[in-house]
Amino acid sequence: MSLSVDIRRHLTGFDLDVSFEVEDARETLALLGPSGCGKSMTLKCIAGIVAPDEGRIVLNGRVLFDSVAGVNLRPQERRVGYLFQNYALFPNMTVEQNIGVGVLSASKEERAARVAEQVRAFRLDGLQKKRPAQLSGGQQQRVALARIMASQPELLLLDEPFSALDGYLRWQLELELTDTLREFPGGSVYVSHNRDEVFRMCDTVCVVSAGKSEPKLTVSELFSTPPTLAAALISGCKNVSRARKLTKGQSLCQLLDCEDWGVTLATSLPVPEGLSHVGVRAHYFRVVGKGEKPAETEAAQNLIPCEVDRVIDNTFSTIAMLRTPGGGLLRYECEKDAWAALGEPDHLTVAIDPADVMPLSDGKAAGAC
Repeated sequence: MSLSVDIRRHLTGFDLDVSFEVEDARETLALLGPSGCGKSMTLKCIAGIVAPDEGRIVLNGRVLFDSVAGVNLRPQERRVGYLFQNYALFPNMTVEQNIGVGVLSASKEERAARVAEQVRAFRLDGLQKKRPAQLSGGQQQRVALARIMASQPELLLLDEPFSALDGYLRWQLELELTDTLREFPGGSVYVSHNRDEVFRMCDTVCVVSAGKSEPKLTVSELFSTPPTLAAALISGCKNVSRARKLTKGQSLCQLLDCEDWGVTLATSLPVPEGLSHVGVRAHYFRVVGKGEKPAETEAAQNLIPCEVDRVIDNTFSTIAMLRTPGGGLLRYECEKDAWAALGEPDHLTVAIDPADVMPLSDGKAAGAC
């Protein structure tokens, strides 16, 4: 399975400029970004619901759209399955009628056989004559997926399928959808603004910020070494500061001047072109005890003396907001027992390993996915 997308479209407020590829069978690629950044519009362009202003979309060697060659296949010709946010079931149709809508250019007998096959596959036996309003949220999702699979798609597009759901139902449906994606022989493009969802369900990720796509990463890379400010923020990094590169020290680490925190930190990670910020995850800090022997230099150990600004009791952890020497704030998060053992301090010195100091670019030099 292969999908190549390289499209542009003018939108109100910004221009969509997205380029990425899905190269492996069963690969689930996430388009991850905040609401309104162009993720759903990208899916609509792939599905043929909306035409880009320019560019090219190719699925398994078939050209779906090419602005130069004048190719723009109709949605029903693309063999692309689209799972909408609200599932888009027809309210006046029964379950089996909704599934049958996905069967195109088939005889009555073949349509009935494919509907029956999907009813069995998605455990909808006994619900064939019911209408969407009579179904639970999980059953509605299974009907929508059954309709998609009945069309025998080569690619699945999933547009924030859990955005309207909460709690236990969301978790159950996520488990079921994960099983479906694993069994599907083609690839998938999954739109979300939820980093946890992407971490659990996807293989690769392409961050979209203000309509522009960034290079494709593995999910592991996104959370361990995000290359840009946008990627760090969407992956949940709570501590960012403007930064500039200093003259390299004697060690293998590069020194970074963290302007908002008023400290110099060493990083062992590669410093990208267009460095603009530095990021540190809240749970990577280590509290340095009073009797602990420091390294040769503070920069080598990345010591940050802080004043405790406030303490927030979170559901399963404690969050301490720490005032840095430069007047900025750092968020430090730890287990409740670990914080209690510190004895409600007014001041703390925290350390961060150079391997956990993330140099971030502004993303302007980033290439396509």
